[in-house]
Amino acid sequence: MNRTDRLYALVEELRAAAPRPRSARALARRFEVSVRTIERDLAALQQSGVPIHAEPGRTGGYVLDRERTLPPLTITPAEATALAVGLHALTGTPFAADARSALHKVLAVMPERERAAAAEMAGRVGLLVPAARPARTARPVVPGPLRDALSAGRVLRLDYADAGGSVTGRDVEPLGFLGGEEHWYLAAWCRLRGAPRGFRLDRIRSVAALDERAPSRRVDLAALDTLGSDVVPLGEFGM
Repeated sequence: MNRTDRLYALVEELRAAAPRPRSARALARRFEVSVRTIERDLAALQQSGVPIHAEPGRTGGYVLDRERTLPPLTITPAEATALAVGLHALTGTPFAADARSALHKVLAVMPERERAAAAEMAGRVGLLVPAARPARTARPVVPGPLRDALSAGRVLRLDYADAGGSVTGRDVEPLGFLGGEEHWYLAAWCRLRGAPRGFRLDRIRSVAALDERAPSRRVDLAALDTLGSDVVPLGEFGM
């Protein structure tokens, strides 16, 4: 059994045993590998977001939270390939890292035959990309605090450069993300301006989450006309 298949089998073994823990020694015997190999595999699964935790004690071991995982999916190889193609389009957006993690989770719970077929199909797909992307359309690396801001509900402190390159400090209350092919923006209530504003991600020089929680504000992002584009809610795509 190769490592990819073993990782998938480990998840299913822990799912079947849940909520009872399975020790690393028992899992090593089950898969005929060393305890150290099992511990490395479990650490890799945890790092990829699989909700596995260790329970201490003589009868402890590793437990999978079944309520936070997917059972084996009836997703087709073409659907899995489509997800991988869509993932490429998210490069540089606030959701690129989360999308890659989600795809890994989907692949991890696909039955072995379908997962192999998806890998074979993906190997037959190539994406055409420009040999060199102009600097003005280069997509920025998105700081982690921006991705976490909406769920955490924290006020953010930005150092933000305007179109002329002048940098100002802004305390903002994050409202959402807006973007497309050209640029991505953090939509936020700007305390300096006392109004909602769109902050281009490639102009944010630094960002830090404050301890202060942002108050609830009802702002229609589609009415944010400072960006020069129409806003299409993600819900229109079936979310």
